[in-house]
Amino acid sequence: MAAADSPSSALRRRDLCSRGIRLAGKMRTDVVDLLDAYVEQQGLDASASVAAVEGVPVAAVERWDEQTGTQRLLENLAAYRAFRALLAQMLEEQREQLGEADAGLGRALAAVLLQVSAFAYHLEELLRLESRGIPSEEGDGPPAPPRLSLFEQKLRGLGVLRELAQWAVRSVRDLRQLAKPSPATATAPGLAESP
Repeated sequence: MAAADSPSSALRRRDLCSRGIRLAGKMRTDVVDLLDAYVEQQGLDASASVAAVEGVPVAAVERWDEQTGTQRLLENLAAYRAFRALLAQMLEEQREQLGEADAGLGRALAAVLLQVSAFAYHLEELLRLESRGIPSEEGDGPPAPPRLSLFEQKLRGLGVLRELAQWAVRSVRDLRQLAKPSPATATAPGLAESP
């Protein structure tokens, strides 16, 4: 973020970050609710350990405090684009498995998918404001998964929802960091580092 931000640009960025923080907070709440319903509907143990799922972006990052605002936005955008594809796939699998047997779970999954899509668009708006090109979506989605058994699909879904909840937390931290005044105003060591 340039130190010579115009006041209107800085104000717009703070406004977009504030709205993004609210969107991510709401999304996390809805994902946690969906996760509870998903575990119950699929007959899974909520404490089940799920290995890293191929194609699912991991929210944890080393040296988080050293990332630039643009790096944060680009990583978030790539993650939510991947989640959009993963959730669409989960929704399709739900329809195949359950049909209309549990329309409530399907509706909740579709609602979270819409939130993820809206959040990805919001991140694109922030990148535009930063005068950054928006990466194309070519190759952003997860690779086509191998045919999984029903149980493996359930576990993959659990892993996707858990990691999405973690991404929502990370996104709030990233947007709070981005909304802070430019580093030129915070010269004391450590001020720009705390999330």
